[in-house]
Amino acid sequence: MTHSALAPIAFSMPWMTEADAAAVAEVVRSGRLSIGPKLEAFEEALAECCGTRHAVGVSSGTAGLHTILAALEIGPGDEVLVPSFTFNASVSVIFLAGATPVFVDIEPDTYNLDPQDVEAKISPRTRAILAVDVFGHPAEWDELERIAARHGLALIDDCCEALGARYRGRPLGSLGVAGCFGFYPNKPITTGEGGMITTDDDELARRARSIRNQGRSAMGQWLEHEALGYNYRMCEMAAALGASQLARLEELLAHRCRVAEGYRERLEGHAGIKRPASRAHVERCWFVYVVELSDGTDRTVVMERLNHRGIPTRAYFSPIHLQPYVQARLECHPRLAATGRAGALPRTEEIAARTVALPFHPQLEPAELDRVVDALLTAVAHER
Repeated sequence: MTHSALAPIAFSMPWMTEADAAAVAEVVRSGRLSIGPKLEAFEEALAECCGTRHAVGVSSGTAGLHTILAALEIGPGDEVLVPSFTFNASVSVIFLAGATPVFVDIEPDTYNLDPQDVEAKISPRTRAILAVDVFGHPAEWDELERIAARHGLALIDDCCEALGARYRGRPLGSLGVAGCFGFYPNKPITTGEGGMITTDDDELARRARSIRNQGRSAMGQWLEHEALGYNYRMCEMAAALGASQLARLEELLAHRCRVAEGYRERLEGHAGIKRPASRAHVERCWFVYVVELSDGTDRTVVMERLNHRGIPTRAYFSPIHLQPYVQARLECHPRLAATGRAGALPRTEEIAARTVALPFHPQLEPAELDRVVDALLTAVAHER
């Protein structure tokens, strides 16, 4: 059988069970599709998982991040420090809030915010640091917390990719003033679409619950609105699926670790391919498996060669500061222009040009890993 005749390997896929389907079907049959007991149960279970007093279910991770900024009253005239090496939502929500993103460069091994550059980018207008636990590896929270405390800044955790990860034994979602998880189908657990805010701040949680529900007060009449809000509610079907998936979190994470370890073993000792780094004091959540190609390797050709063999890949991440919608705003935001022009984040731009995400999900079999790695090594060897 030729390479091109082999069945394509799935880049990502959720692991669903009959119990998941039954949980959703139960809600459908009940007729209670929104603002009900399934959401409350999922919120309670997620808060317990993260060790926080509150969890607030929302319609997506993007909605959750936007809600946190709104609850903190971050808006026009304010600046938020954020990486460019991340998914677009980490930055777009800052624009949606009316604030200005100030881009920070990243560490060369974890690809997370570089604390030294964070401190260097702080200005009198800085209100918050939005840290991202990139690819499920926790950021350097001790240093970020010291910086935030020293300058009186809100520290927000975009842990959308990192459910189950820990930093020095502390679960992500419990760090900073608030955390936000995403439950898109490629995440460790899924609700289809959905997200969750976690926090120990009672007032932030109260505001978040109001904002996600069109600005309604918990004690007010249905058509009375105490604040500007949005329809960011999580429906009962999504919550039921999320609770069912969360009950299997340890199993799902273990299978992700198995796949990551399979890649690590197969790629050991191969020049031209840098494997993901994991620091000793963290327990990462394996969200994706991203390798870094050596300088001079044509990434586009490598990815095309893999695709020809039925192996999809992605260029993770394309820097947000170079995206067209950000570039179109440079002239209107002097501080944005200072960190958003090409060349402003040399480490981000260098790494982003060389990183490739390989197929990754908890059901990948050893034979599929063999096939991916064989194709990758062959493609890289052709380019060297």
